[in-house]
Amino acid sequence: MVRVEDAVVARLERFGHKFEILVEPNLALEVKHGKDAPLDSLLAIERVFKDSKIGDEQSPDTIKKSFGTNDLTVVVKKIICDGDVQLTTEQRRHMLEKRRLEVINFISRNTINPQTKLPHPPQRIENAMEQEKIHVDAFKSVDEQVGDIVKAIRRLIPISMEKVDFAVKVPAQYAGRASTIIHKYEIKKEEWLNDGSLAAEFVLPAGAKGDLLNELNSATHGEIIVRIIGTSQ
Repeated sequence: MVRVEDAVVARLERFGHKFEILVEPNLALEVKHGKDAPLDSLLAIERVFKDSKIGDEQSPDTIKKSFGTNDLTVVVKKIICDGDVQLTTEQRRHMLEKRRLEVINFISRNTINPQTKLPHPPQRIENAMEQEKIHVDAFKSVDEQVGDIVKAIRRLIPISMEKVDFAVKVPAQYAGRASTIIHKYEIKKEEWLNDGSLAAEFVLPAGAKGDLLNELNSATHGEIIVRIIGTSQ
């Protein structure tokens, strides 16, 4: 359990009531990003407060009316995910840098230069974002931000979020490994044939095409039939 002096406040206002908990900052950040953490590690005190500074606890009835339950695990997760966590300056800096790199790598992997049909390297994406003075939001998901960012950097570099529709046929001895690889992407059809081979159709970002082909060829020693069916935006 985190010491009270090392904890930070997570706070949520709901239906006119305040709910505060004392949390371990790094674990709280993980919970905010969708991970789970045990209460005995996450909380300094296993209670919900109106005002944590003076130790004024929130009533069980108010908690039940506001959250529909008195299950502390559920209530704590709601307070952290829907409320504000008072992160340290260093945590906020680290969180912002992590999200910025996630955005850059996502765009590099999921877009191409429509003129060359090749992905833009991450450094080119980063340079374009800096020139456009784009600020990444550490508290928004990558998916929530990339659309607007791609529109902005399109003023500087040709960029398209194209997708490729692939069809593959894999011999039986490599089918299991190939199936694991292609299931990272959007499967449209998958059929296990009588001889144990695998035939599948799936969609992936155009920028990931090179990595995929390298991975499939390595897993099958080149014994794979690949066909590009088409592309789409």
